[in-house]
Amino acid sequence: MNNHGFIRVAAAVPAIRLADPAYNAEEICRLIDKAIEEEVSLIVFPELSLTGSTCGDLFTNAALLKGAEEGLDKIERHMQNRFLEEDICITAVVGLPICYNGKLYNCAAVLGNGFIEGYVPKISVTDSSIFSSGNDFLSLPSDDLQVFTINPAMLFHLNGTTFAVEIGDDIRRPIPPSADHSLAGAAIIANPSSTAEILYTDIYRKGILQQHSARTHTAYIHASAGCGESSTDQVFAGATAIWENGDCLAEGDRYRSESSLTIADVDYERLSTLRMKDAAFRNCTSGKKYESVIIGSNEKATDFGRKLYRPIEPHPFAPAGDLDYRCREILDIQTAALARRLAHINCNTAVIGISGGLDSTLALLVAAMAFDRLGWSKDRIIGVTMPGYGTTSRTKNNATDLMNALGITSREISIVSACNQHFADLGHDPQVHDATYENTQARERTQILMDLANKTNGLVVGTGDLSELALGWATYNGDHMSMYGVNAGVPKTLVRSLVKWAAENRFESVKDILLDIVDTPISPELLPANDKGEIQQVTEDLVGPYELHDFFIYNFMKNGYSPDKILFLATKVFCHPEEHPVCHPEERSDVRISHYDEETIKKWLKTFVRRFFNQQFKRSCLPDGPAVGSVSLSPRGGWNMPSDAWSTFFSTEIE
Repeated sequence: MNNHGFIRVAAAVPAIRLADPAYNAEEICRLIDKAIEEEVSLIVFPELSLTGSTCGDLFTNAALLKGAEEGLDKIERHMQNRFLEEDICITAVVGLPICYNGKLYNCAAVLGNGFIEGYVPKISVTDSSIFSSGNDFLSLPSDDLQVFTINPAMLFHLNGTTFAVEIGDDIRRPIPPSADHSLAGAAIIANPSSTAEILYTDIYRKGILQQHSARTHTAYIHASAGCGESSTDQVFAGATAIWENGDCLAEGDRYRSESSLTIADVDYERLSTLRMKDAAFRNCTSGKKYESVIIGSNEKATDFGRKLYRPIEPHPFAPAGDLDYRCREILDIQTAALARRLAHINCNTAVIGISGGLDSTLALLVAAMAFDRLGWSKDRIIGVTMPGYGTTSRTKNNATDLMNALGITSREISIVSACNQHFADLGHDPQVHDATYENTQARERTQILMDLANKTNGLVVGTGDLSELALGWATYNGDHMSMYGVNAGVPKTLVRSLVKWAAENRFESVKDILLDIVDTPISPELLPANDKGEIQQVTEDLVGPYELHDFFIYNFMKNGYSPDKILFLATKVFCHPEEHPVCHPEERSDVRISHYDEETIKKWLKTFVRRFFNQQFKRSCLPDGPAVGSVSLSPRGGWNMPSDAWSTFFSTEIE
């Protein structure tokens, strides 16, 4: 089995009996067994889970401390038996009090397959706490460490990744221990906690876990004390959550009256990629000396193909959860960018080729908003329709109606006669519908726009989008070229969402036209229409569904996934979408996720890899255009790649 860079983790909250470590050990063992059934590799229990965290002065009682040690021994033996008899590999982080050299410490024991690999002490303790600070251990002699491994600076290597432990409120320190842990190499932070629940605690907790996991590029496993803790003065809700780089993978219900287990599959490979790309992170180092522990494990113990405990976003560029915010912000970015360029060059006009398709429509809407922002009359926007051999009445009429409704200057210049003359000059038979036939039309249109811009002291606004650029689905020095590519950072699936959002929120007067454009098949219209006058050249029939390609683009560029891993995830979310959790399912009532079989996905993934590599030369000389998200193909820092790289190695991975 291929783990694809995943590791299965769990945050567990046992329903404890306060000050009854023998009972609590049994409950912890039961939860470990339950986690084993789910093929979990790392399970984290709350702070002081063997005794309960609200024992007060009972923590100084010798019987309770001895009982905690015996409870840990019971857990050790249980895990060892599962490991030795069944070859079950699981690592557990269990909280308990430890008395050492006459001082009491709040610790987390790390048990790898039932063998104690180390104790990690809590650093931050309150003035009223009977526990000593874990900082005391920083000065322990090395000889003592060899006998009794207790150290706040420990890294545990497990299943191809590394984790460290941060207890309770240590995350709230100005510089939390996990900051150093992450800089030292820990991709996962285990956080046994015991936090009383008051008003807004939940909101604060989510905020700090989101922000901290994003800043450190870590997965953060939070398990807080719950059922069975004392309610004398406070309530413990048993909150559990697993965050990864600012995203919540899983969250358990609070205030439960029984034990609970929250499971998620952490993508440590993604975290590694994000760290390599983040200059702010990679240029920092931890000044602490860490002890490293290698835990015996079986990377193939979890069958991620059977079930994956993490949501997959099928439309990563247009996720349902924040689509309204995303559309508003992107349109504002595009508008500000174009307005800045127009004002800087002090041009008289903006020239746009209007086809009646999605891309040119979005560019026109952005231009209209930019002119409004500058206080310029929209009749200085020159929209040009350039009908050719494949232009249909639907797209032509939509283009004309939209320009008229927006109040811009419209021009119609047919390219047919110019192309016929060009074919004659070349000696090309116009009945041969090859690359020459198609590219002649694209370049003729670009020439018209460029010359018209010169004539009117204008700027040609490019309409090509990020998906087309990634696939090289543009004619070199044809629609590939402009004076400012306002859509260069916007992928095709998001273009559709942006136009629809604009129709419903900013351009209600032309809403019907815009929604018809949204429903029009995507096509360059370079080949003649069929006998019914309908579009015959449908882009997605030729190059593949943009829904798939945008999924490929995002995961290849942003997450650094291999084609093999992309295929695995795409198969999960597109072959059987009803069986796999997606992000924000509650907001997808009107969002359709298409169904593709594995062979279809594989076919178009091969196409993506081949075209992405082979068409880099077009991206190496792109005109200026604004980035709107974390994925950009600009050769000036967005994506740097040689034009003569081979795709062979990446293509063979798909098989």
